[in-house]
Amino acid sequence: MGNRLSKIYTRTGDQGETGLGDGTRIDKTAVRVTAMGDVDELNSLIGVLIACNTVEHVTGPLQNIQHVLFNLGGELSIPGAELVLQRHVLELESLIDKYNQDLPPLKEFILPGGNQAAAICHLARTVCRRAERSAVGLAGEETVNHHSLCYLNRLSDLLFVFARIMARQAGGTEVYWQKDRA
Repeated sequence: MGNRLSKIYTRTGDQGETGLGDGTRIDKTAVRVTAMGDVDELNSLIGVLIACNTVEHVTGPLQNIQHVLFNLGGELSIPGAELVLQRHVLELESLIDKYNQDLPPLKEFILPGGNQAAAICHLARTVCRRAERSAVGLAGEETVNHHSLCYLNRLSDLLFVFARIMARQAGGTEVYWQKDRA
């Protein structure tokens, strides 16, 4: 692999363009670059979540998700690449089923919160939804791997389940929305 990033600054983006993985130069405000940035932000936020989370059995899945998200970002940076596979989507579905089975059924909406880890997990869920919207926007203009769109959709669901689990750690509880309280 060698020294892939031997020089951190190149000055090639000083005029508002960036390079894609295939060498193409595009505007930094392009829909593709927005989608790449949203996925990168999501991956970083999951790193924050891992750093503050104390529910050990979700750390491994979150780290695996970071690797897939890095591949998804790479996929977005190389038009036509397909690095996210159907098996990645199925893995998320399996995790959702596994972790959701022990949670009580929802009878009311949940407010983001409960504790720091749960609140960060809810924030990651909303950033995931934004990344999905950006990727869908790109798919309206160019071909995008369908499995990547499905992956982001399932990931937001899994993050919701993880937030519910994290809210219960150390005897904590979820915060339920109260319609008449506003």
